[in-house]
Amino acid sequence: MDLVINYLAEHWVEVAGAILSFIYLYLSINQKIGLWIFGFLCSALYVVVFFQSKFYAGMTLQLYYLGVSIYGWLTWKRGKQVTGNDLPVIHIPKSMILDVLAVFLVIFILYFFVLSNFTDSPVPRADSFTTALSIIATWMLARKMIENWLLFIVADGVCTGLYFYRELYPTAILFAVYTIMAIIGYFKWKRTMNREWQAKLRKKEIF
Repeated sequence: MDLVINYLAEHWVEVAGAILSFIYLYLSINQKIGLWIFGFLCSALYVVVFFQSKFYAGMTLQLYYLGVSIYGWLTWKRGKQVTGNDLPVIHIPKSMILDVLAVFLVIFILYFFVLSNFTDSPVPRADSFTTALSIIATWMLARKMIENWLLFIVADGVCTGLYFYRELYPTAILFAVYTIMAIIGYFKWKRTMNREWQAKLRKKEIF
């Protein structure tokens, strides 16, 4: 018992961030706008965790999450105000795929260059890959593009291994759960998309 108490006392920031992240993930899967509040809070805590663990790309990703949490909140709120309904789930437009891929490559190369040459990061390639992928996925989440979950499945799976390697065990467990929940999230959003599509078809038939 003392071992657990001592661990929690020493790693309370990471544990608190993990708990808030579970809430964030639950709200994400269920498309609740409150997800952005918990996303903001857990990101603020993980800035500290990743800085102390020398995951510098992950740290800057959390800074990005702080900003995108505000953007996501405003986008989802504005979508409901305009349509009277929740922002619909959509596929990424085909015309955007190459642009998104190009942005991913640019972010990956920039992060890898900086981490390799100007930091003591022990895993610059993997850290850059997961960071670039997560940046794109979070932007897609803010726009309610269903493919965000596919990117998160890959990013979270790689992160799970990285955090075990760096002995960030609460965070590693969190990301293992993230990977599973991202799969669930994809299929749940898929069902929502199908319901929205069927509702549109019925409306067209009426008129």
